[in-house]
Amino acid sequence: MSQTDDVTYNCVMTSAGHVSKQALPTQGVRLAVDMIPTLAWSACSDGGADFFNQRWLDYTGLSAEHARDWGWTAALHPDDLNGIADYWRSVFLSGEPGEIEGRLRRFDGEYRWFLFRATPSFDSDGRVVKWFGTNTDIEDRKRNEATLLENEERFRLIVDTIPGMVCTLNTVGEVELLNRQVLEYFGKTAEELKNWASSDAVHPDDLPSVIDAWRRSVESGQPYDLELRQRRADGEYRWFQSRALPTRDTEGRIAGWYMLLTDIDDRKRAEDYLRSNEQSLRQIVDSIPGFVSTANAAGEVELVNRQVLEYFGKTTEELRNWATSDAIHPDDLPRMIDAYKRSIETGQPRDVETRSRRADGMYRWFHLRSRPQRDAEGRIVRWYNLVTDIDDRKRAEGELQKAFEEIAKSEAELRRITDAIPQVITVLGPDGKNLYANQAVLDYTGLTMEEVISREYRERVFHPEDVARLREERQTALARGIPFENEQRARRQDGQYRWFLVQYKPLRDERGKVIRWYATGTDIDDRKQAEERTQLENIDLREQIDQIFMFEEIVGSSPALKTVISNIVKVAPTDSTVLITGETGTGKELVARAIHKSSRRAGQPFIAVNCASVPSSLIASELFGHEKGAFTGALQRRQGRFELANSGTIFLDEIGELPAETQIALLRVLQERQFERVGGTRVIPTDVRIIAATNRDLAAAIASGTFRADLFYRLNVFPIDVPPLQRRKEDIPMLVEYFVKRYAEKAGKHIRKIDKNTLKLCQTYHWPGNIRELQNIVERAVILCTGDALWIDEAWLSNQGAPRARSSGPLTENVLGYEKELIEAALAESNGKVAGPGGAAVKLGIPRSTLDLKIKQLNIKKDNLR
Repeated sequence: MSQTDDVTYNCVMTSAGHVSKQALPTQGVRLAVDMIPTLAWSACSDGGADFFNQRWLDYTGLSAEHARDWGWTAALHPDDLNGIADYWRSVFLSGEPGEIEGRLRRFDGEYRWFLFRATPSFDSDGRVVKWFGTNTDIEDRKRNEATLLENEERFRLIVDTIPGMVCTLNTVGEVELLNRQVLEYFGKTAEELKNWASSDAVHPDDLPSVIDAWRRSVESGQPYDLELRQRRADGEYRWFQSRALPTRDTEGRIAGWYMLLTDIDDRKRAEDYLRSNEQSLRQIVDSIPGFVSTANAAGEVELVNRQVLEYFGKTTEELRNWATSDAIHPDDLPRMIDAYKRSIETGQPRDVETRSRRADGMYRWFHLRSRPQRDAEGRIVRWYNLVTDIDDRKRAEGELQKAFEEIAKSEAELRRITDAIPQVITVLGPDGKNLYANQAVLDYTGLTMEEVISREYRERVFHPEDVARLREERQTALARGIPFENEQRARRQDGQYRWFLVQYKPLRDERGKVIRWYATGTDIDDRKQAEERTQLENIDLREQIDQIFMFEEIVGSSPALKTVISNIVKVAPTDSTVLITGETGTGKELVARAIHKSSRRAGQPFIAVNCASVPSSLIASELFGHEKGAFTGALQRRQGRFELANSGTIFLDEIGELPAETQIALLRVLQERQFERVGGTRVIPTDVRIIAATNRDLAAAIASGTFRADLFYRLNVFPIDVPPLQRRKEDIPMLVEYFVKRYAEKAGKHIRKIDKNTLKLCQTYHWPGNIRELQNIVERAVILCTGDALWIDEAWLSNQGAPRARSSGPLTENVLGYEKELIEAALAESNGKVAGPGGAAVKLGIPRSTLDLKIKQLNIKKDNLR
C-alpha cells in the first residue's frame, strides 16, 4: 500500500467506518486494517477520531457513530478519563508521536490495561493531516509487574531463611546475592565468593568443567545442572548438585539467574555402595523362581534373569527386540504393544495377560505385571516386570466356561427342579426385570407367568410402602452386583400381605459380568409378628426409661417416709393388689416401681398407664387391645397394656378417671384374671399384678356414683398413703442436696454449698406442688447459679399457688379440647414428628400407638404443623 493510498484512505474514512464515494479505498486495504491483530484507529489533524477498525469496535462494543470524534472516551476507565484526554490533546497540539497507558472497557464491562500509541502523518508542507493509532493489550504485563514488585521483598526474605543454599546471579552469571546458609558453609564473605572461579570453593578436579558448563548456560540461556564437590569451611569437600534456572522479563530476555545447591554427598556414597552390590543383586535376581526383568524409563529392556533366558531360549539382546520377534503370540502382540505404550506415556502400572512362546515352540499363558520406580522428584527411572505362568488357570477357566454352557443347556431341567421347590424363586435379568418365576410364586400370587414378568409386577404384588421404601436401595444394590437381601410384604392371592425375606444372588459370566439374578423369598410373617410384639414391649420400656421421674431413688428418713418404705417391704414379695393414694407430685409412681423391683416379678415388664391422659373412648383399647376393624381407625390388631405386662406389673395411675364401662372390664380382670380385646371374642388369660394410684377421694367418688364400690374394694387390698412434702419437713435438706447434685452434674457445674437462707426458706414453704415443685425450683436455681453456692429467690415461691380454674362447660368437651391443644403443641415443637427421640409421643409421655389413635380421634392434621 503506497503512502498516497494510505493518506487518502485515512483522510476520507468516516466515523462510521464507511468512506465517501469520492475517495473509496481499495477493498484490500480496508480488509487488511480490519484483520490486523490489534485495535487500530485514526483521527483527523485536530484529534477528532474518524475511524476505528472492526477489532476496536468489537472489543469496546461501541458503534462507530458513538465512538466518533471524542465519543471513544466513553470506553475509558473513569479514573483514567481526564488524564488520557488531556494527554492526547497535548499530543495533537504538539504534532509529536505519543503513548500512554490506560484502562479500556471491554464490551462485557471489564476494564483491561492498554498502551495507547499515536503517530502523525504529514503532508508535503510538514503539516499534520492525519493521526494513526493503536491500542495494545498490556493487562497481563501490568499484572506481572505488580506481582513482581510484591514478591521481590518476600523473595529476599525467603531466600535468606529457607533451609538450603541459594544464590542469585545477574545476566552475565556474576554473583549478586547469597543466603546465610551459603556463607556459613563456605566460611567466606559474599565478596570472596563472587570470585569463586579463582578460589578454593570448588574442588580443583571439578573446577574446569564447572566453569565451562556455567559459561555455556549463560551464553545459551539453558538451565544449568551439574554435580560437583565444594569445600566446606573446615576444609572437607562434599558433593553438591548445582541447579540454576534463568528468570526472564516480559520480552523473554534473561533478567537474572537463580541457583540452588543441594547436598548430595550421602546420595553419592549410597550410589557407590549400590554399585558395589550390583553383582550380588544380579545373582539374587537370577535365583528368583520367576520371570523378572527391568526396563529403563522408555521401556527398553535392561536386565532379564536366568529363568527368562532359559524359557525363551534367547539372549538378552534378542529379547530387547521382543516386539518384532516371535516371543509373543501374534494374536496378542498388538494388544501387548499398546499396553506398553500406554504405561510408558502415563506412568501407570501395567497388568496384561498374554501368550509367550517357549523355546520348544509351545505358547503358554502368562500374567505380566509392571511397576515403575520413581526418583525423589517423582520421575520414572526404571520399570520392574514380573511374569507369572497362568496357563493352568486359563485352562481351568476354559473348562469352567464349558460347564456354564452345559448349565445353560440344562435350563429347562433346572426350571422343573425350581418348580418343585416349595420356596418362592424368581430369576431376574441384570437390570432387575423378572425373567422367570417358579410355580410357588404363581401359586402364592395367583398371577400368570406373563403377569409375573411384566413391568407392573412389583407394584401389583408388593406393598406400596415397601416398593417406595426399597426402590432406590434395590437399584443401588443391583448396580453394585453383590449379594443383598431385604424384607418386604408380598400380597397373597386372597389379598392378604405377608412378610418375606427376599435374598438376591448374582450369576456372572467368565468376565465377571452379571448375567442373571436369582431371588428367593422366605415367609417370615410369623417371625415379624413376634418381633413386632417384642418391639412394642421395647418401645414401651424405652418410653418408661426415657421419662424423667421425680428422682431415681426414694430419698429421705422422716417417720412418714419410713412408714411408706416399711409398707413397700411388706407388700412387695406378695402378688396382692396395691392402691397408692396421695397428692400430686408426691412420688406415687416411684413407690409403685419400688414395689415391682422388690417383687418376684422384677425381671418382667413394668407397664405404666396414666388413665387420665387417654380419652375415655380409647382407654379400653389402650388397656385390653383391639382387633382389626373393631372401630374406625383400627387398621390392624393391637395388643393392649395388660398383654404387654403379662407376668409382670401394670401400674394404673389416676385410676379414679376411668369411665364406668372400663371399670367393669377392670373388675373382671381382678376377679377372673382374664379379658377380651375390643371387638374380639377370644378370652385371654392374664397373669399380671395390678398397682393403682390416685390423688382423688375415691370414697367421695363412690358416694357421687362416678366410681364403683366393688372395684374400690378389689383395688384397696393393701393401701399405701404417700405423705405430702409438708409432712416431711425433715427430708427437705436431703432432697435439696440430692437434686442439686443431680442437676449440677447434668449442667456441668460445680456447686459445693447451699445458702443457709435457702434451706430455711425451703423448710418453711408449704410446697403445694410437693416434691415435683421442689425439683423444678432446684433445677431453675442450678441453671441460674453462676458460682459455687446455690440460692433460691423467694419470689419464685410466692406465685406457686395458682387459682383453680372455673368450669366453662361439660367435662368431656373441656378435656378433649385441652387434650387436642397439648397434642398440637407437641407436634409443632417436634416439626410434625410423632415417634423417635424428639417426637411428640416422647414429649407427651405416651406410646406412639396411643398418640396415633388420639390424632385420628381428634381429627388433628399433623402435616399442617410441620
